Amino acid sequence: MNLRTKIVALAVAPLLIALVLVALAVRHQEHDLAQRERALIERSYMAQRRSELRSYVELAVSNLLPLYESGLDDEATRTEALRRLATLNYGDDGYFFVYDMDGNSLMHSRQPELVGQNLWNLRDSHGRFTIQELIKGSRDKGGAYVEYEWRKPSSAQMAPKLGYVTALPRWNWMVGTGLYLDDIQSTMDTLDRQMNANVTATLLWIAGIAALCLGVVSAAGLLLNLSEHRTAEAKLRLLARRVVQSQEEERGYLARELHDGTSQTLVSAKLLIESAVESLDRAHQPSPPALGKALQRLNDSLTEVRRISHRLRPALLDTLGLPAALERLGAEFGEEGGIDASIMVEGEPFELSQEAKTALFRVTQEALTNVRKHARAQQVHIALGFDEEAVRLEISDDGVGFNVEAMQLDPQRGIGLRNMRERMESIEGRLRMRSGRGHTSIVAEVPARRAKPE
Repeated sequence: MNLRTKIVALAVAPLLIALVLVALAVRHQEHDLAQRERALIERSYMAQRRSELRSYVELAVSNLLPLYESGLDDEATRTEALRRLATLNYGDDGYFFVYDMDGNSLMHSRQPELVGQNLWNLRDSHGRFTIQELIKGSRDKGGAYVEYEWRKPSSAQMAPKLGYVTALPRWNWMVGTGLYLDDIQSTMDTLDRQMNANVTATLLWIAGIAALCLGVVSAAGLLLNLSEHRTAEAKLRLLARRVVQSQEEERGYLARELHDGTSQTLVSAKLLIESAVESLDRAHQPSPPALGKALQRLNDSLTEVRRISHRLRPALLDTLGLPAALERLGAEFGEEGGIDASIMVEGEPFELSQEAKTALFRVTQEALTNVRKHARAQQVHIALGFDEEAVRLEISDDGVGFNVEAMQLDPQRGIGLRNMRERMESIEGRLRMRSGRGHTSIVAEVPARRAKPE
């Protein structure tokens, strides 16, 4: 083995070992981070689901209390109670059911063919006695969570379900509702795929950097001089910094995506409770304290879900497109009170790529969040324009404004603004900000060639 080969071997071998160790460490850290995030999201999701179910059942029971506590046990009173429960629902797959303690179905708004049948011996695919476990939970504990399988109305397929049941002892009734859990599994699968893709991308970066540095080291070995040796050492130090930077960027990417996303899965339940409160007010009846507590719990759960669901894509973008999604977003923002929101669409809308409409939608969400938290504005206006050159989105308000330059330079502030800018840069777009007392404007622009689907 000649001197040149020895030098190259001595330079390449440690580098390869270091890169393999770095790759293994990165893979381990990414996997560990993914597992912790999955566990956190799943625990938070299930906790929110349990709280949501309990609130639903408390709402339903409170709706029956005037009849239940009236002391009347006649058939008309019970029929009225069942009718009231049948009118309560929350979405295609959200409904209440009532059984007596012998397993007879008394009310099932989604499967009326079950009413009058005795389902005491009904089993799911795991061999569990579904109705018996539900009745046992309501009778023994006065209210319990039960996991079982049931047919999902929207898909007509069997799906795992989390139910909450409680008993009305004097009527010998079990009242309950449930939420299907197949959506959390699909969410977890999506998260796993994204994590695996990120790990693969990181390892490919490391492999690319390794190939580049191996070429540099080989070239340095061929020259066999001290100057080239120092250059090779500098390259190795640069490699180490780039590997660390790659890890930090990957973690930042995950954190940013988790931060930006939102979820509106609890809106229907919130509106249902608010509607119940308004109905009681119109009837000049006092609202039960449980309704206020339930609404507060829903608001807390909504905040939590929005915080952990950053990677979920807004379904409205895919079904109705960006203009309709922005109109709905503006309407929801205005419904929260305090700030009037308006939207205007200019030009002839055309189909946008997934990346473009997602980025513009997220920019609008972040801008409205900043207006709500910091602007102290009275009005906000959203303008979406289409032309042959570009798609242009402008969000303006009449709030107190902010110092754009100072906000961009301060690393502790303006995280949302930096997220918006990075999103636009990722699709070759531009983000411009102008702000002063009484007027703030954020303009996002995407070239038409980049905004249209390929």
